[in-house]
Amino acid sequence: MDLAALRDADPHALPDQAESYEHLAAAFQGHADEWQSDVLERTTGSGWLGSAADACRRALQQTDDRLIAARAELRRIAACLRAGADALRLAQAELASALAEARAAGFVVTAERSGDGTAPLAPIASEAERHDPDARARHAGLTQRVRAALDQADALDRALADQLAGFTRAAADGSGLTERGYAADPLVPAPLSPAVTAPDFLTGFLPPPSASPAAVAAWWRTLLPDQQQYLITTRPDLIGNRDGLPATVRDQANRLLLEQYLTRFATRTWLCAADQLKLAGFRAIQDRLDRSPDTPPVLLYGISAEGQGRGILSFGNPDTASNVSAYVPGLGTELRCVGGKDGDRAMSVWRAAMRADPTRPTASLVWLGYDPPPGLDKGDPESLDVMGEQRARSGAEDYDRFMAGLRAGHEGPPAHLVALGHSYGSLAVGLAAQRPAGGTQADDIILIGSPGTGTDSATHLGVGTGHVWVGAADNDPVTYLPAPEQLLPGEGDQRWFGRDPASERFGAHRFAVADGPPNSFAAHSNYLDPVGGASLPNIGQIVAGHPENVRSQSPR
Repeated sequence: MDLAALRDADPHALPDQAESYEHLAAAFQGHADEWQSDVLERTTGSGWLGSAADACRRALQQTDDRLIAARAELRRIAACLRAGADALRLAQAELASALAEARAAGFVVTAERSGDGTAPLAPIASEAERHDPDARARHAGLTQRVRAALDQADALDRALADQLAGFTRAAADGSGLTERGYAADPLVPAPLSPAVTAPDFLTGFLPPPSASPAAVAAWWRTLLPDQQQYLITTRPDLIGNRDGLPATVRDQANRLLLEQYLTRFATRTWLCAADQLKLAGFRAIQDRLDRSPDTPPVLLYGISAEGQGRGILSFGNPDTASNVSAYVPGLGTELRCVGGKDGDRAMSVWRAAMRADPTRPTASLVWLGYDPPPGLDKGDPESLDVMGEQRARSGAEDYDRFMAGLRAGHEGPPAHLVALGHSYGSLAVGLAAQRPAGGTQADDIILIGSPGTGTDSATHLGVGTGHVWVGAADNDPVTYLPAPEQLLPGEGDQRWFGRDPASERFGAHRFAVADGPPNSFAAHSNYLDPVGGASLPNIGQIVAGHPENVRSQSPR
């Protein structure tokens, strides 16, 4: 596709055609409903028996299947046309943006006519500019942007043409009236519920999944505001959880996603136990958003139905805050906890940091971006027999990328970034910190109620031993969980996932926390409780960047 063809293309024609196909699909739905009530149901319920009756019912059922398939095929065509129009608008907007910048910079646009095979921008005319590295780089960059928009439009044109040709072949050979194009939704009873999909043309305009958060942030800044808003509103699923994008952008997209999840799960006729927990989680997060005050602003930084459910809330804007804390909860955490007790804990961290230093804005996030193991059954260590590192290792990779996204999306001077892990979440944080290329990118790491971090020394966590902080209540049974080969809790300094972070040999700073009630699992849950002694004020001082004010406790 050449420059003039893309510039002059009318994307409105495609949605108009899509609407026609949707009207036709609706008409087929009416025919299918009449057929089922007036013919199929009447015949199957007539009491007619015998081989002739069986043959008749088979023929009628085949006709019914074809009506369903025809409706699905028409809806697929409409969806395909709309997706193509969306992608074409983005390509046109990128072309218009690049050409406008080129003209504003004084460059001459040459490939203006249809079929013109010349370069999109004329060579730099000014002798002075030809010897100016910045001018040459700007010219090369704009030329590349124009060519990229044309390449994307050409790829879209070919893909859309291929899809429409496939629909034409299916109409000609009758395959469009078979079940090849849809599958039954197991949650919806008969008649079959066609799954109408369209080629995801828009994904070609986004950085690949392997792109770093910094690359994603740089790409986003190249888009015009209307392009950005278009992607947010039409494809929040591509935007809301993309690390590197601005927090307010993610919040806007994720609120749309949350609304979709609530509708999708609440309107199903049957939910398995896992999906019931997800729905409860989505509702708890929506309730938190609805009842939160304006200060600090509460942003929905992430939401997903993946695994056991994913949720990230930020109390304060991490892109503009001077201090940013990212809290990873542990054992037994469910999605509803993000809107409930773990949201409360993140908010308590925000308050503690602001009390420690009210002059430096703070953002405190709760990150449930992985599937923690089930909680200990009344503190019984036997329930740990099935608990390994795998969930934490999977979470560590995602947490690492999430933290890189916080760095990439931040405005102004770098924030003081703190990784905070509780219980099994401290293992995820510890493993993330040991990943190559800088690990969590945190300035400080806080480990509370930790059964180990997957290493025997704070030197392996990437921030220096002076920036690794440990809170371990003397009556917290999780901090004494023995290594699998040990017989007695607390024997030596080896724990379930490596050396006790509160031990002297681990090499971290141990800060003062309340001992908690003896012979009780309650001590494991007090670290972020406002009435839990010195723990929360100490964490506030660390997050606020005032280690000199932290009250210490002797290592074990």
